Amino acid sequence: MQRLYDFLRRHPTGVDTFWAVMLFGLAAVTTSGMPGSYTAAVVIALLLCLVVALRRRAPERMLLLTVALGLAQLLLDVGVNPADFAMLVIIYTVAAHDGPRWASRLALAGGVAASPLAALRWPMTDMSLFGQVAFAVVMTVPFVLAWVLGDSLRTRRAYLAQLEERAARLEREREAQAKVAVAAERARIARELHDVVAHNVSVMVVQADGAAYVLDAAPDQARQALETISSTGRQALAEMRRLLGILRTGEHEEAGEYVPQPDVQQIEDLVEQVRSSGMPVDFRIEGAPRPLPSGVELTAYRIVQEALTNTRKHGGPDVGASVRLTYFDDGLGLLVEDDGRGAPQDMYEDGGADGRGHGLIGMRERVGMVGGTLDAGPRPGGGFRISALLPLKPAQ
Repeated sequence: MQRLYDFLRRHPTGVDTFWAVMLFGLAAVTTSGMPGSYTAAVVIALLLCLVVALRRRAPERMLLLTVALGLAQLLLDVGVNPADFAMLVIIYTVAAHDGPRWASRLALAGGVAASPLAALRWPMTDMSLFGQVAFAVVMTVPFVLAWVLGDSLRTRRAYLAQLEERAARLEREREAQAKVAVAAERARIARELHDVVAHNVSVMVVQADGAAYVLDAAPDQARQALETISSTGRQALAEMRRLLGILRTGEHEEAGEYVPQPDVQQIEDLVEQVRSSGMPVDFRIEGAPRPLPSGVELTAYRIVQEALTNTRKHGGPDVGASVRLTYFDDGLGLLVEDDGRGAPQDMYEDGGADGRGHGLIGMRERVGMVGGTLDAGPRPGGGFRISALLPLKPAQ
């Protein structure tokens, strides 16, 4: 049975041809005793069987041929015979086919008109007028049912095709969203990596310069500076290892490690680290501290870290800085100022004096992600100032 089913699926036209031959044989036998020209009846039956055989290849053409053959039957007085079953078949085929709608409408109209025309051409003398009308109506039902069945199949097939297209579109959208999410995550990691490297390496450079300067005169201070370089380097390596680990699929999940997410409370530790490098920093908190959204806390920490790093790089000798955190009812305010000689603002915009970092561009990206505002520029009388306002809720 399975082989037969597979054969029927692979050779539908061959199956139609088989049934067409069987139908022609039955029509040839039964038309011999019917009124009218036997030759015309055989020719019409042969052409109707041809309609069955070619219905899948050219449904619209076979429908037109069927209409012509039906009219020929009426004109040549060829009575109803088994080959007329092809009319039901072609009506179903055209209704189920995804072709022009005129063909489906013509098939329905021809099916509805076939029985009444046959009743008028070959009336039944042994039946009353009411009986003949009722018989014609009843004989119309199979043609209508064939059309309804075919049209329902076409509608269902179109619906399934629409569902498949929608599923494919949703899959493409999911893939596009996944790519956007990956790109955003990589950009975030790049910003984190920049902040980690820029801050820690600048601390190590300052400590190394100080150690070299006091190596002979104050060995204890040089040793302390080297210890600071060592601890800062280990911290930077640990953070970089976690940051780069997320770029490998599943590595951070398997190792139980995640990208570090500094918060506002760690700003004080950051300030102490900068102070230990020799730069005085005044740190103040105004307002009542309270928990903030993780994105706001991370942004605040990175802004302060970047601002102090830029101060250390561009402020010159004997530079000092101040950091002020202000808790408002609807957000967090940041103010980082220094009294150094500073650097041109376009240098910060380009990413620092070396032109390789992100500078104010990275700050603005971070602030924009949480819906905040950033103001940065030289201070009157010298130095540089960075002011940011981070709302508790992103702007709608």
